[in-house]
Amino acid sequence: MSETTTVEVPDVVVIDEVSKTFTLRKDNSLKERIVTLGRRGRQHREEFQSLKDVSFSIPAGSSIALMGPNGSGKSTLLKVIGGIIEPSSGQVLRRGRLAALLELGAGFHPDLSGRDNVYLNAAILGLTKEETDERFDSIVAFSEIGDFIDTQVKFYSSGMYVRLAFAVAVHTDPDILLVDEVLAVGDEAFQRKCMDKIREFQREGRTIVLVSHSAGQVMDICDHAVVLSHGEVAYIGEAAEATKVHREILEGKRQANATLAPVPEVAKASRVKGIRVTDVSGAPKAEVTPGEDIVVQIDIEHDQPHEIWYTTFSIDTPTGQQVFGTGAHRLGTAHDAVVAGPVTVEYVIPSVSFAGGQYFVNADVSDQDRTRLDVLWQGAHFYVPIEDRQTGTVHAEARLVKGAR
Repeated sequence: MSETTTVEVPDVVVIDEVSKTFTLRKDNSLKERIVTLGRRGRQHREEFQSLKDVSFSIPAGSSIALMGPNGSGKSTLLKVIGGIIEPSSGQVLRRGRLAALLELGAGFHPDLSGRDNVYLNAAILGLTKEETDERFDSIVAFSEIGDFIDTQVKFYSSGMYVRLAFAVAVHTDPDILLVDEVLAVGDEAFQRKCMDKIREFQREGRTIVLVSHSAGQVMDICDHAVVLSHGEVAYIGEAAEATKVHREILEGKRQANATLAPVPEVAKASRVKGIRVTDVSGAPKAEVTPGEDIVVQIDIEHDQPHEIWYTTFSIDTPTGQQVFGTGAHRLGTAHDAVVAGPVTVEYVIPSVSFAGGQYFVNADVSDQDRTRLDVLWQGAHFYVPIEDRQTGTVHAEARLVKGAR
């Protein structure tokens, strides 16, 4: 009986106890810097630690996402991995040819033409002139800016920058491709073209490191993810769980900001005091499974009686995309007459069909003329476990009936 041999996949990037500290200067002009020379100069400098003892490894052929709120250090980490900046302490070990798409137009000279910048960028990424000559026509064809290839790039749009930069990067035959949010620029057709190229690289066993805020994009491309918070690793593991951790960090930050900067209440005839998501028995629901019945409870405080009044609520994604909304008027009714004081209204959503991700609930209250009296944004939130078999915001069951092997 033959033994099964396990092939160990080598690491192509090893990040070992990497920290990065930046010095932020408060004296911006040359005159200010001359005045603050000497002992007082320290008062005009502030150190900011962008990365703190970050360690993990990236195996060959894997696709890994770097996630985290703005300022968490993910773009800095990508630049350290790419060798664009050096860590303050620790080290990064790399193996193989690396291509990086880190910033819009990085590596481009604005006064040179697109043609000249192709050769310049390709040389920076390790190609000889002869190799670039062989691939030049393919680079231009992929970028789809042939009519402007001899125009100075300072006249390019942001989309044209990205097209050319991406085209050069993917034609350098990289073992590792680093991508930092630049795919959000450009039209939808070119974004799909870039995604197709990335998937082709994955099939060929190349390594992808992607910085993205999009949970859908991370789930679509990556198998693993690293979540950063305040420069430190908050989670390393499966992409689905990483997106959940990322959303929890963002929600915690939003709630902290709301606590630090409370909005003063304005005198209103009625106010939305709170929103809750529960099951049909009234138990709070922080996590909702597709197919469950849920209840949206809205607490209203009336300062005066109302014979006729209305509420509405909506459910949004973290990017503000509404996935569902309804209310008393849309349902062909109004709320019962009330006296001044608190009251709670409930909406039941049977057999929910939201796809995996974080969702926020908003609600408002209006008078008999349907004039809005108050609104509460993101008064409640819930999480739906991410399903590896699908993307999008709607949960649906699908099966392959033709074309299966």
